[in-house]
Amino acid sequence: MQRRHFIKHTAAASALLATGSFGLSAFSNGSNRKHITILHTNDTHSRLDPFPLDDARFPNKGGVARRATLIENIRKENPNTLLLDAGDYFQGTPYFNFYGGELELKFMSMLKYDAATIGNHEFDNGLDGLLAQLPHANFPIISSNYDFSNTILDGYVDKYRTFEKDGVKVGVFGLGVELEGLVTKKLYQETKYYDPIEIAQDMSRVLKDEEDCDLIICLSHIGYSYEHDKVSDLKLAAATSGIDLILGGHTHTFLPKPVIVKNSIDQEVLINQVGFAGINLGRIDFYFEEKEINEVKSISINV
Repeated sequence: MQRRHFIKHTAAASALLATGSFGLSAFSNGSNRKHITILHTNDTHSRLDPFPLDDARFPNKGGVARRATLIENIRKENPNTLLLDAGDYFQGTPYFNFYGGELELKFMSMLKYDAATIGNHEFDNGLDGLLAQLPHANFPIISSNYDFSNTILDGYVDKYRTFEKDGVKVGVFGLGVELEGLVTKKLYQETKYYDPIEIAQDMSRVLKDEEDCDLIICLSHIGYSYEHDKVSDLKLAAATSGIDLILGGHTHTFLPKPVIVKNSIDQEVLINQVGFAGINLGRIDFYFEEKEINEVKSISINV
C-alpha cells in the first residue's frame, strides 16, 4: 500500500460528539497495527473559561477544564497520543490583558501539549513579551518560516521536532502567516518571514529523508483559504509533497471533517481546522502497518 493513498482504502468516520461520549472502541480494528492519535486545537485566544450561559453563539461551550478531561480520557484509551496547537493561544480575554500569556502557557503545559506553533497574536506584546512567557511553556514552540536569528528569540524556537510513539516516528514543523501589514513592525522587529511553500517543502524533505519520519505534520497558522492569491493551507497542500497532515489556524475555520487535497505528486493530504476559542477538540487517528499509513479516521469533539 502506497503512502498517503490510504484515504481511497477507507471511509474516514466523522461526527460531532458531546463531552464524554467518545469511545475508542469505535476506532479499534485489528491487534497488529500501530495506532497513533493526533489531538489538536487552534486559535483558543485566551479562552480559559467556558463561554457564559447567556452567550448568543456558544453558551457554556469550551473551557480548559473540559478540554483537560477529554484529553486525559483519550490518553488513557490510547497512550500513543500527540497534542498539538496551531497558534493564537494569546489574546482574546482579560486573562491575556492582565497576565500577558502566562496563564495560557501554564494551562497548556498542565494539559501536556507536545508542541505548538506561533500565531500572529503571539506577537501582541512584542518579542520581549513573548520571550518573558516562554519559561511557562513546558513544550517546544515550533516555527519553520520565521527567522528569529537577529532577535532576542534566537535559540528559543525550534524549526521542527520529532516524536516517537509505539515505534512510529512523527515529524512536526510549523508555519506562520506573513506579519507585514498584519502586525506592527515594532512588535516583531527583525523577525524575517520566509515563503511557507518553499519552507514546507524543505522541512518535508528533512523530516522524511534525514529524520526518517513515518508521519509528517504541519502546524499551520497561515489560514485555510482566501479569495485572493495569498498562500493558504489549500494552496500549500497542492504545491508541496511529503506532508501527510496540515493542522491549520488563523482563519477560525470549522471543518466538521478533514478536507482531502491532492499534492504536487498526486498523493492525498489531510487538512483540518477546528474553529476557535477551544470549543472543539480535533482528533485524527492514524493506523500503520509496517510503518505505512493504511487507515485514517477523524472526529471533531465538542468541548
